Amino acid sequence: MAFSTRYDAVIVGSGHNGLVAAAYLANAGQSVLVLERNDWIGGATASQRVFPDYEAFLSRYAYLVSLLPRLILDELGISFETRRRSVASFTAYERDGAARGLVISDADEARSKASLRELTGGDRAWDGYQALLRLEGALAAQAWPSLLRPIRSRGYWADRFSASALEREAWESFVERPLGEAIESHVQHDVLRGLLFTDGKIGVFSHAHDPSLIQNRCFLYHVIGQGTGEWRVPVGGMRTLVDGLIRRATDAHARIEANSPVAAVYDLGKRHAVVFEHDGREQTVDADRVLVNAGPRTFARLFGREYASIATDEGSVTKVNMLLCRLPRLRAPGIAPAEAFAGSFHVDEGYAAMEASYRQAEAGALPELPPFEIYCHTLTDDSILSPALRAEGYQTLTLFGLDAPYRLFAKDEAARKEELTRRYLAALNRVTAEPFEDCLARDSKGGLCIEIKSPQDLERELDLDLGNIFHNSLSWFFTDDPEEDGTWGVETDMRGVYRCGSSALRGGAVSGVPGFLVARKIFEEERVLVRG
Repeated sequence: MAFSTRYDAVIVGSGHNGLVAAAYLANAGQSVLVLERNDWIGGATASQRVFPDYEAFLSRYAYLVSLLPRLILDELGISFETRRRSVASFTAYERDGAARGLVISDADEARSKASLRELTGGDRAWDGYQALLRLEGALAAQAWPSLLRPIRSRGYWADRFSASALEREAWESFVERPLGEAIESHVQHDVLRGLLFTDGKIGVFSHAHDPSLIQNRCFLYHVIGQGTGEWRVPVGGMRTLVDGLIRRATDAHARIEANSPVAAVYDLGKRHAVVFEHDGREQTVDADRVLVNAGPRTFARLFGREYASIATDEGSVTKVNMLLCRLPRLRAPGIAPAEAFAGSFHVDEGYAAMEASYRQAEAGALPELPPFEIYCHTLTDDSILSPALRAEGYQTLTLFGLDAPYRLFAKDEAARKEELTRRYLAALNRVTAEPFEDCLARDSKGGLCIEIKSPQDLERELDLDLGNIFHNSLSWFFTDDPEEDGTWGVETDMRGVYRCGSSALRGGAVSGVPGFLVARKIFEEERVLVRG
């Protein structure tokens, strides 16, 4: 089908933020074209049949959901359910050479308190843990609802957080001072400190006292969602969200095309020319507005600009997808696999151990004990598996490896991925009571159903600069630039051009917030035009 010669909006990239914007604009009567370079729609939120021999649809690149506002789903009329996990986390540790495990329950406070008492010998750790959670709650109560409003200055928010001693401490702990200070002040035990600090490391290369405070910003995105910070399992996987957004957009006549990489965008004065490839031919359409749902390096390339990354833009995560025929038994006594794997399963994530792994990676070496955490989607929602796999007890596991910066894979990428996978499996075998490999499913050729994605894989497959799952350095929920105060955080210095992905201010993770904000900005402009 031939393309129209002109669209109200062309969206570059079909990740969930682009689809959110497309759904809003199309349902407001605008003509919308979404162009995706890959052969699938949904970007990092796509669910895929990772192991072709099995009917299991894993969220190959994304994970759990916390930051997607209910308002977006309600306004767009999208049915998307997330389900609470019965367990928040299990952390493997050893005492006197014997395996143990810390369980933090989402449903049973007494279970959590008893597990912490077993770890530390008393209730002081529980009290410190609760104090830190209260600080997180004070931060979330104000920061979370602000994400869908125009961004305000640091000074504005500093004033807002001065109303009570708790709020002042939250601001100082999470915004002004390195995160490690707050954790060390409230929590004394290494295992619990490490568990709490993981939220400051997933996806970024940082340490507890990093003066850049990138760890604080990463922590912020992990603890404010829905005002509670709880991460929930998407029922049906991420494809349920993607499919719902596609239907809502295309029912309103938005056009979404895969295998259509955009080469360049040219400013024609009152409109833009978007040049892309489709069906082996170069195409050009005019657009009143261009929404870029891609990272800053891609943005610069499209507009013929220079781009230089900064240190905190470097991605630092490996993602390992696994299909298991059964969950392994654990060495830790009294902890069933269904409990341990129901939440986030933490290995080698002690506070001191992660400081060591960071320093080793900073020196260019693979960490001797690479820290990682795992979650099992299918214990909470098994609908991503076929009925046959469900009946046979199959499960999916997703592993996120920390302290795996882009730089480590610049040379000998394949060999380093293989070695890192070996180290992950060796670590799992230290905490399981049976060989972990025996629990992995095998494909028709006898190979283990396990795949690892390096930051370079994320860059190649998703066009994520430096393999950064957040597109670039995460931003605060406020701005230090007076010119951005009161804006939506998606504007650029070019008329009719907007950032529509995670690199927008307050972007990052599966939130849909940048897509929502772009739509709000455009609707605001349209009202101005109508009044004029």
